[in-house]
Amino acid sequence: MWERTLQDLIRGLRANKNDESKFIGQAMDEIRREIKSKDMALKAGAVMKLTYLDMLGYDMSWASFHIVEVMSSPKIHIKSVGYLGAVQSFNEDTDVLMLTTNLLKKDLSSTPADIAVTLNGVSSIMTADLARDLSPELVGMLNHSRPHIRKRAVAAMYRVFQKYPDALHHGIGRLQEKLEDSDPGVVCATVNVLCELARRNPQDYLPLAPQLFHLLTTSSNNWMLIKIVKLFGSLSPHEPRLVKKLQPPITDLISTTSAISLLYECVHTCIIGNMLQGITGDSLARTCVSKLAAFIEDPDQNLKYIALLAMVKIVPTHPHLVAEHQDTILSSVDDEDISIRMRALDLLSALVNRDNLQSIVQQVLSHLVKPESSAIPSAVQSLSQHIIPSAPAKSPGAPSQSTAYRLVLSQRIMTMCSQNTYDNVADFEWYLSVLVDLAYVSNVDIGTQIRDQLVDVVGRVRAARSYAVKLMVKVLSDDTFLLHAGEQGSCSEVLWAAAWICGEYCSELSAPDELIPYLLQPEIASLRPDITAVCIQSATKLFGYWASEAAKQWTESFLEDLKRAVDIMIEQMEQFASSTQIEVQERAANLLQLLIFIKRDAAMYKPKQENGFTDPSAAAFDPVLEPSFPKSLYLIQPLFSSHELNPVASIAQASVPVPDGLDLDAWIVPSMQDRVAEEGDDGDVTERKIKRNKKGKEKESASRTKVKSGKKKQKEEGYREELAPQEEETAEEKAERERRKAERLERMRDDPYYIMDDRPQKPPAEDVDSIPVVRLDGPLPLPKEEPRLPGLRSSASVRSAPPSFVVEREGEMPAGAVVTPQLLSPAPSSRRQTPNLFNVTTTPPPPLPSFQSYEVPDDELRTSTPEPIKVTRAKKKGTSTAKKKRTVKPKAGDEGTVVIH
Repeated sequence: MWERTLQDLIRGLRANKNDESKFIGQAMDEIRREIKSKDMALKAGAVMKLTYLDMLGYDMSWASFHIVEVMSSPKIHIKSVGYLGAVQSFNEDTDVLMLTTNLLKKDLSSTPADIAVTLNGVSSIMTADLARDLSPELVGMLNHSRPHIRKRAVAAMYRVFQKYPDALHHGIGRLQEKLEDSDPGVVCATVNVLCELARRNPQDYLPLAPQLFHLLTTSSNNWMLIKIVKLFGSLSPHEPRLVKKLQPPITDLISTTSAISLLYECVHTCIIGNMLQGITGDSLARTCVSKLAAFIEDPDQNLKYIALLAMVKIVPTHPHLVAEHQDTILSSVDDEDISIRMRALDLLSALVNRDNLQSIVQQVLSHLVKPESSAIPSAVQSLSQHIIPSAPAKSPGAPSQSTAYRLVLSQRIMTMCSQNTYDNVADFEWYLSVLVDLAYVSNVDIGTQIRDQLVDVVGRVRAARSYAVKLMVKVLSDDTFLLHAGEQGSCSEVLWAAAWICGEYCSELSAPDELIPYLLQPEIASLRPDITAVCIQSATKLFGYWASEAAKQWTESFLEDLKRAVDIMIEQMEQFASSTQIEVQERAANLLQLLIFIKRDAAMYKPKQENGFTDPSAAAFDPVLEPSFPKSLYLIQPLFSSHELNPVASIAQASVPVPDGLDLDAWIVPSMQDRVAEEGDDGDVTERKIKRNKKGKEKESASRTKVKSGKKKQKEEGYREELAPQEEETAEEKAERERRKAERLERMRDDPYYIMDDRPQKPPAEDVDSIPVVRLDGPLPLPKEEPRLPGLRSSASVRSAPPSFVVEREGEMPAGAVVTPQLLSPAPSSRRQTPNLFNVTTTPPPPLPSFQSYEVPDDELRTSTPEPIKVTRAKKKGTSTAKKKRTVKPKAGDEGTVVIH
């Protein structure tokens, strides 16, 4: 009978592509018949076809017993097929594996060919039971006379050690002997096994260091040297003496080898093995960095990738060496491969310091600038392009234009600048400009992070507030964010920061009233509710500050300007007060009422010369205390300038001590069950509950009375009690009821879950004679303020020196705070200051042409870029529990406050 072979099966699959499932079904039926045959050759052919189908995804676990039968064949070519099927289909859950133990032992004591096939197969089907039972035979195979048997036995021992770790006690010694085997293949296999075993417990293999070192210095096999170097990389952290011993041979390998894989492995071992310390370590580190820099310049993308990875690990210990190749690293950010770009960004983030921050950020920021969209070319341009071919333009799907990559770039810029509380930033005015540039060119949803950074920088650095306010005024006056607020990546949250900064530090503005129209324009209502609410609040602060400054320079001509400004703001607030957002509506309504009060006060105001006193009693009034301006001009300003906002320490809340006697787990209000039960004694309350019972709430009424009978009985008694006539109560009973009611009301007055009705039952009779006669002098007297310059803040003076930026890092602590050691975070490891290696070019980097330039008045231009200024830490507030009264004397130019998240 003609049977189909494996070649016929493959040809049939190719010929029946349209109806493959039907052909496979027929083939499986044939295989089932063949595999049950007593002819071992036919059975082996069926196993071969099953193995091929298993690689295509068809299950062959049902034939495991037949595979064992093929494995037991005395013929080597049939036995090989059986072991191939076992490797392909057997796993730890295969039931027939327990039947193979004696078969495997028999094959391991057979001819060399059978032993080789068995060792190849047993390495793939090894289980814990097989490893325990076969370990003596496999250890014996390590001394076989044939080198290829010893090499296969060494590889199989690795699987034995994995599945049965107890075999290490009697097998590791024999395995160590194979390091001195006469055959290089056996030695190489032994080094491979030891390298894999040492990954888990390197300290257990330290006794092998002398033999491994001898192989390192005498062997010429690059692949074995790679494994030995890897093995020493795992051992050297556990034995410091190895570092000094290994530095000369590894340095020699790095300098002489032409194998790129061995060279990289030596560099990687030097990094992870702590070999770059000390005088000799510095020279070795310089050699490693120079080799890695050559890898970065290599056209092979794989070499670039691994070199960038290795340099990231060298930066913490030798940043000055890596900094010498900054230009090479920056060129990798322009690479077309996105993975290389990401690794280059990781390296730049680790490399940044106070000296190179601005140059690195400038280069990274330039990748966010979109290329100018080219218009439709003319006919002449099209012809010229065909005649003189030019470089192809970057495709729209390039990594620099992808949203994910642009988001990573934007986040990295802010991370590099803000790490360790802006430790690397020397010029905060530059950083504020970078944040605004980032909002314009990022085109990703990173507005929330930019907003938080802007507010945090202005809050912590007082010297940067004046420039920040000027910058934010330009942001508010630009309608770019307003027009694109609804689009993705518009960064409209920057308007939140701009409005808040201008409102909080409005004293830095020379004309705050000119900014109010930008904050209250109708387009603001289309923004997110939180942004609109902040704009309204900032407009309130600006108006209050402008009104108070106008009061200090009051002239009669200001009255019309005041009325006009109030009328305009009232008209705008009426629109915001009808908003559907509760936050916007509430803020607008509050400001609207304040403005209405100011409008009425301005309408009733009369100039001082017209204020004649006709009442004789008013003649004694001191006219000096009577202001010459409407008193309502000071209505809003004290609401926002009473207290200064300061940064809060991160552990401030956790440092507040718990008062004595306060149990945070106890109920603030006692249980209501007892009180409700007591209310059942009150006839008034019982009668009300009975009426509720009539409405169908028998269960609720029954649970609130003292009746202990069943629910049905309570329902009947409730109706009976309601229908019974009420008896007239005596005077004593009425007094007792009133007394109980008064006690209950007094008890409920302190209950937050009970709403009291404090309105009197009957309005008291008005006693006109008892109303005192007083003199109404209008609003409260104005608070006495410290004398200051009569005009607004003048900015005409040119700064002769750059400002000194002091960052408030610690933050403010509450009075009586107790700081525990657990709350204090460990101080960051200080990295030694490296010399500035990037001043090779005297010319500064050119400005980015696509960024919006922020022009400030000529009188505010800085004469030069400020030198890097050391940031001094502000003194931390005392942590003593005693409360100390503190008097704050504000310095000139330090008015304004800070934000608290």
